Amino acid sequence: MKLNSKLFDHTILKPDASSADVDRICNEALEHNFASVCVNQYRTKQVAETLANSDVKVCTVVGFPLGAVSSQVKAFETELAIKDGADEIDMVINIGALKDKDYDTVKNDIEAVRNVCKKGTITLKVIIETCLLSDEEKRIACKLALEAGADFVKTSTGFSTGGATINDVSLMREVVCDNAFVKASGGIRDSATAMAMVEAGADRLGTSATVAIINDR
Repeated sequence: MKLNSKLFDHTILKPDASSADVDRICNEALEHNFASVCVNQYRTKQVAETLANSDVKVCTVVGFPLGAVSSQVKAFETELAIKDGADEIDMVINIGALKDKDYDTVKNDIEAVRNVCKKGTITLKVIIETCLLSDEEKRIACKLALEAGADFVKTSTGFSTGGATINDVSLMREVVCDNAFVKASGGIRDSATAMAMVEAGADRLGTSATVAIINDR
């Protein structure tokens, strides 16, 4: 099986990313026809303008990377991102609330962002940060994301203690079945790893090494 370019969210989330860096990522995404370019909210408008008249989507992260802000802040951040041209939102759950077994708060947090996304039929991906969770917590997080209406569940921010693993992708696919998509992100730097993630059940891959992976296939 070959790796389709539309599997990839070409990602640049470094805090020191310059305007020129973002333009380079956008041009690479256009050249290779990736699924999206994923950026911090500040860069959304720049990416939307650069990708205009193409089918490469604009993806913006929300509550990133900790997820430890209020639902109102995440909803407002989402509104700004959509106003600036975002097609997809990758939000981080309230990890602390999940640890507290405060599942209503976790679900309501996702729903707050989902409600904003619904206004513009925007794709919502929910980052559960698998490296910080037990397997049972991963299952619960995926179920809550489904109940809240998420389109994707996503493994990782890439900014915590670990990234995507084959076991986590398989677990997430098992939980969501065909009711949501699975995105693997964090630590995917070569074609073999990318292929293994897809074979484990990933529908989308988030990486900053996208061009190297595509050229290696």
